[in-house]
Amino acid sequence: MAEDDPNSGRRGYHHGNLREALIAAVKDLIADHGPSGFTFSEAARAAGVSPAAPYRHFKDRDALIADVAEQGFTAFAEHLEIAFEKGGTSPIRAFEAVTRAYLTFAAEERAYFTAMFQAGPPQSAEVKKAGDRAFMVLQRACEGLVRHVPEAKRPPIHMMAYHVWSICHGIAELFGRPGAQSRAPIEAADLLEAGVAIYLRGLGLLPDG
Repeated sequence: MAEDDPNSGRRGYHHGNLREALIAAVKDLIADHGPSGFTFSEAARAAGVSPAAPYRHFKDRDALIADVAEQGFTAFAEHLEIAFEKGGTSPIRAFEAVTRAYLTFAAEERAYFTAMFQAGPPQSAEVKKAGDRAFMVLQRACEGLVRHVPEAKRPPIHMMAYHVWSICHGIAELFGRPGAQSRAPIEAADLLEAGVAIYLRGLGLLPDG
């Protein structure tokens, strides 16, 4: 069957769109089967192309997943940047908006999130660059807050960004797994809000109580 046969029942692609078709197909496969639940040939079949076609752009399945991860981190960074800007001139509002955006992206873009953090693809320079861009938004949000902490109590910004990342990511992972939300006695957003409040209160940035 021709790879771009318009009568095919498979997901087809137009000339020049092979890469995008494969990435879209892999996102669906990751969502349905996890990052290890399909082969390179199955990815090609899901995209409606021959088993040999993906080799035009990717050397193997891991390279294809790495491209999905790169796209995911890029979209993630943009999502966090928009949230940060919406926080306006208030450092706390900007910080809280970024943490909520982290959780929202993890819930709404689960296939991307899985490729970014669970698939274990090779860390190419492109994936690292896109990931660093996203992390820098967290760091900028922390920088805005740290200015208001007395110097003697001010944590290193990089370390603070990792603390915040750990809080957001831990909740996103716990609540992102099938059935997790229904078993938890608290909503993910409420748990995040409480965790962030405890952290900020410990820095003296929120009043006690």
